Amino acid sequence: MGEELIKNTAWPHTVQSLAEDMINLGLKKDAIVLVHTSLSKVGWVNGGAQAFVDALMTVIDEREGTLVMPSQTGDWSEPSKWQYPPVPESWWDTIRETMPAFDPEKTPCPYMGVVANLFRSYPNVRRSSHPAVSFTAWGKNADQLTSGHSLNFGLGEGSPLKKLYDENALILAVGTDYDTSTAMHLGEYRAPNPTLKPEGTAILEKGIRVWRTYDDIELDEYQFSAIGNELEKNGLVTIGKIGKAEARLYRVRDAVDQSTRHFTALRK
Repeated sequence: MGEELIKNTAWPHTVQSLAEDMINLGLKKDAIVLVHTSLSKVGWVNGGAQAFVDALMTVIDEREGTLVMPSQTGDWSEPSKWQYPPVPESWWDTIRETMPAFDPEKTPCPYMGVVANLFRSYPNVRRSSHPAVSFTAWGKNADQLTSGHSLNFGLGEGSPLKKLYDENALILAVGTDYDTSTAMHLGEYRAPNPTLKPEGTAILEKGIRVWRTYDDIELDEYQFSAIGNELEKNGLVTIGKIGKAEARLYRVRDAVDQSTRHFTALRK
């Protein structure tokens, strides 16, 4: 992978060059921004994921703005629902009995990519408490955005997404498609007639590890590309480059509102 990145990169990308690209796209120091990144699409970066996070922290002022990333941990869920890959039914009870409790400080989020997984370890980064769909945040509003994350309906009205919606936050997508746009899930909760489902996970309660069940809905990110295309048609997305990657900047509120309309029509 490193050799291919070098071959396909005309000049090394650096903290400074990435920061300049972010500013040129429209990111400002006082922004509240939810970031999705596929670092491999950016090209060869001197310093890799660390350089990318440092670039974001160069642009966003810790006293004025806030960086947010999803830190979802799909393995902390009901094993009978696992599909990629599924596990034998004979394992389910053992998994429920022995899964380590979710720990915001320790539990990794590798499926979110190297940037998000590194970001959670930075000084002064806060993480919400949901065992499956947590968020990390750094900056002025970090504590407020990550506190009080509801266990039930984890990407709904009791989640950091609702707070990002109320703050009219931005979404920065670097080398990722709309199907990773976590904010659009809030529209699924707001649209009528969602399909409910039970979930389960291991958490700490008063310092004791317990298996806890909770309520959620079936999610459908396969609809997100159509929602994103509508945003672009309506002129609500700024498109540019960060490194070699196509980057998009748009509002959480626009994404959620369009998602709500889309899923409302779909469920009629």
